[in-house]
Amino acid sequence: MKALQDFLTTDYGLMSLVVIVITLGMGAFYARYFAQHIKADTEAARRRGEIV
Repeated sequence: MKALQDFLTTDYGLMSLVVIVITLGMGAFYARYFAQHIKADTEAARRRGEIV
């Protein structure tokens, strides 16, 4: 319980929380970004006849 209290009330705990949230956000953004571009490239290759 003390660890959770330190995590949410101290400056270093809050900074850790910010870094964790930013890292998870970046992971979600990049996963979505890559998935969209892979899908677009696959569809473009299919239209060009490179993929059957």
